[in-house]
Amino acid sequence: MWVVGYVVAPTLFSMLERSVAGDVVGRLFGYVSVIGFISGGLLLSFAALLDRRPGWLRSWNIWILVVMLMITLASQFVVTPRLTELKRAASGDLAANPSLQRRFATLHGVSSALFVVNSLLGLVLLVRWGRAGRTDVAMPNLPDQEN
Repeated sequence: MWVVGYVVAPTLFSMLERSVAGDVVGRLFGYVSVIGFISGGLLLSFAALLDRRPGWLRSWNIWILVVMLMITLASQFVVTPRLTELKRAASGDLAANPSLQRRFATLHGVSSALFVVNSLLGLVLLVRWGRAGRTDVAMPNLPDQEN
């Protein structure tokens, strides 16, 4: 996720024509979303199967993961189709239609913000798991998780 969003995408935009780079990056983010759905779903499944202690759903890690999946779903199935629709409506030339260009820029900003939030939440999960020094998924017994 981080490599595509923070390394590959800027590199492609600096090397290719903007519309070509956008198409490639859009496809890459689609792949990243699929990987996110699969890995997030597996992590939630493993948490549910492996941690039978009461209260495992109160784990901050579980809820962070759920929010990450919801953001990925919203981005992939709400924002991205609308961006694609706007590009199609402009026949690929958004600059020729200022109204569509503004709407595209707004939605692209929403998409970027969702990506940044998701990548930061992923970092939070990594730090929490690393600090706990454990490899299990739910980690319900972290001291700051019991509320």
